[in-house]
Amino acid sequence: MVRMLTMPESTPVDPVAEPSPRARGSYAKGLARRQEILDRAIEVFARRGSEGTSLRSIATEIGVSHAALTHYFTSREQLLVEVYREAARREDEHEPDHDDASPVEIMAEAARRNHDVPGLVQLYSTLVAAALEPGHPDATEFATVRFAKVREELTERVTRHQRQGLIRSDIDPSAVAALVIAASDGLQTQWMLDPQAPQEAALELLARLLSAD
Repeated sequence: MVRMLTMPESTPVDPVAEPSPRARGSYAKGLARRQEILDRAIEVFARRGSEGTSLRSIATEIGVSHAALTHYFTSREQLLVEVYREAARREDEHEPDHDDASPVEIMAEAARRNHDVPGLVQLYSTLVAAALEPGHPDATEFATVRFAKVREELTERVTRHQRQGLIRSDIDPSAVAALVIAASDGLQTQWMLDPQAPQEAALELLARLLSAD
């Protein structure tokens, strides 16, 4: 049996002290400032990507001091990850309901949207490439978690469409999810290198190959 230790009445127990109004105000201002920096960085990266940019040059372009930038983001890689996450979060907020869309249709729609923000596509490719190299913990965590999450979501969608008779029932849902992601990312890379690459046509072909019809 664990003995309970009592405190004198003159010393009240307060395990979670309520922050002062001043502390709450400073915290809120810090969050707002961080968000402002992310907003500006998204505009810059959406326009021209992230290649060859140091934290110092990024700070100059988005109009903040180097010290302010490193206060909120300890490394260039961390900033790039957070910029992409925030851009993706915004996209999800404004994305229409796609409950009936197939996995390939989901990726095809994303490809069409990405044509308007080639810089963010380049940023994503940069992060995935960095994740494959040692010494890039932020990029590695980002890519690993993202791929796992997207595979899980697409696997559930494939399973649901198989039950509805829309996708072939003789194929493994998780393998289909992995294949769709690989096709989407690979075609996106080809499009970045050559805008004439048949990105949409290839995804439409994949959809027909998976169809139960």
